[in-house]
Amino acid sequence: MAAGIKYRDIVRDIAFDQYGYVTTRDAAEAGVPTGELPKLAGRGGLENVAYGLYRVPDVPPTRFDQFAEALLRVGEGAYLHGESVLALFGLADVNPQQIKVAVGRRARPTLPPFIDLTLVKPGARTTYYERLESQSVADALLDCRGRVEDGRLWVAAKTARQEGLVTTPEWRMLRKEFRS
Repeated sequence: MAAGIKYRDIVRDIAFDQYGYVTTRDAAEAGVPTGELPKLAGRGGLENVAYGLYRVPDVPPTRFDQFAEALLRVGEGAYLHGESVLALFGLADVNPQQIKVAVGRRARPTLPPFIDLTLVKPGARTTYYERLESQSVADALLDCRGRVEDGRLWVAAKTARQEGLVTTPEWRMLRKEFRS
């Protein structure tokens, strides 16, 4: 570590890119020894959120924090799914009580009630919105059929198209699907 750079500063830099959160893995990859995070938490510089997950308390909160926390709690390969993707952008007037997180492999983390873990086929196509790995908006709209009224999904699809959240090929596919 270069002279003058503190572990706390490295951890804060990581946290600013992850909505205030840092994992022991992220810190270790940045050169912070694993034992430093509990020490920082003991001194009030971090809040221990879950095993291996910490939050820097002075990072300003955003509306994306809980989505980031859900993904980091589940771990590698996790992504936002279904209604949670729509909620990320305020589409289809959905307000799920749980954040739907999908994984393509078995995961057994101890999760709080606000996270709904879904096992999906490995290799699903994902993208990033607001630095959060996610199912595409188009796929989420189709995935929500049967749980959200088609009329609301169609309005959400049109809004997503206007906001640039769906590509032209995805828009064509959505029009075809919702007209059938």
